[in-house]
Amino acid sequence: MGLTSQSLEYTVIVLAVACVAATVWLWPRLSRRGVGPVLGRLGAIVVTQVSIVCALALAVNTNFEFYGDWDELLGNNDKAPVSVSEGGGQYASVGNMKGGLVQPAGPQGLDRVTGLPKGPADKVGKVESVRIVGRRTRAINPGFVYLPPQYFQQQFRRQRFPVMVVISGYPGGIMNLAQHLQVPQNAGRLIAQGRMQPTVIVMVRPTIAPPRDTECVDVPGGPQAETFFTKDLPDAMKSAYRVGHDPSAWGAFGYSSGGTCSLQLAMRNPHAYTSAVSLSGDYAIKDDLTTGSLFGPGAEGAQREREHDLLWRLKNLPAPQISALVASSRKGEADYGETMKFLHAAKSPMSVDSIILPQGSHQFATWRREVVPALEWQSQQLTFPQDTEAAPQRKPNAGAPGKSGAPGPQQTGPSKAPTTSDDKGRRRVEAERPRG
Repeated sequence: MGLTSQSLEYTVIVLAVACVAATVWLWPRLSRRGVGPVLGRLGAIVVTQVSIVCALALAVNTNFEFYGDWDELLGNNDKAPVSVSEGGGQYASVGNMKGGLVQPAGPQGLDRVTGLPKGPADKVGKVESVRIVGRRTRAINPGFVYLPPQYFQQQFRRQRFPVMVVISGYPGGIMNLAQHLQVPQNAGRLIAQGRMQPTVIVMVRPTIAPPRDTECVDVPGGPQAETFFTKDLPDAMKSAYRVGHDPSAWGAFGYSSGGTCSLQLAMRNPHAYTSAVSLSGDYAIKDDLTTGSLFGPGAEGAQREREHDLLWRLKNLPAPQISALVASSRKGEADYGETMKFLHAAKSPMSVDSIILPQGSHQFATWRREVVPALEWQSQQLTFPQDTEAAPQRKPNAGAPGKSGAPGPQQTGPSKAPTTSDDKGRRRVEAERPRG
């Protein structure tokens, strides 16, 4: 049974309940004096406590995905990329497995998510469960990949697609993106309604060295998380899927720590991501108990930390040519003040829009209100790639159209999200009102 499987979780819960019941039932017999009864009482207490702790630990891990499988828990992770052949199965990737940088994985909890596409892929799209291997960093990160229906349709067989890299919070995992924020479900609905262009979405967690919170930072002598997200992940996706090669087709998107990562990745690496969405993200990265030392000691470490402070960057460095969307709430969000500072500090050629709710705390109920307009907004920022895969060589007069290249999407583009303007010309994206 998999570490995050429901069968294991339910089995351990049943065992814990049975241990408690057995302890209660046998306690009168163990209440006598003597070495045997004393050892029996101690044993009953230990077994009961261990079973309860294991049940709670499994439930927490299943929800937050500190560890995705037994190998991660035991530290038996692969240390280098390996080549794999294409395999069948419900969760196998349809991509090109050249180099083994994207590998088919088991469900990783995807089988517990409701509302995912069901039916022919060319009609409803598909969500795949994969492992993404870092060629440079040697990191292996679990992921879900959403492929829109157009990806499988004949008229787009050579077309490359824009990409959103959607990053969960910490200590949450990719299950939160599919189950709580329903990113693939919302994207599929928006694409079907013409409110979002066909887009490949890769869903990942922000840490590449769990349980450590790497905050998308290249740690001196440690995990190279920034390199993974800006080089390894794009290379892996390009090797396995028909996705755009130009940075204008790539955007980062996240909530909480994932939102922090998204802004950091785009502002520090506009050659990799040209747009970013941050729902309740921070604007500076600091060391804490979950991160350990991210920047190293001394003056060099202090400078690296300053360079991960986005307000410092806007004040002291040229602004990158990217677009960003930040979201916060006037009441209930601790980052509201920093969000307003960031909006006022933004300067050309960078453009920043915002979703500001009257009230909303740091939780999924808030982010669910923001995710739909945020997906629409980022879709408007991404360029649908003009490059296409090379056409296969055909025999003369093979009945193929004479023009090279694949047609673009059969739509004039997603509709604009409703916006308003303040006195400084900044736009505010209106969050979708919760439905009754």
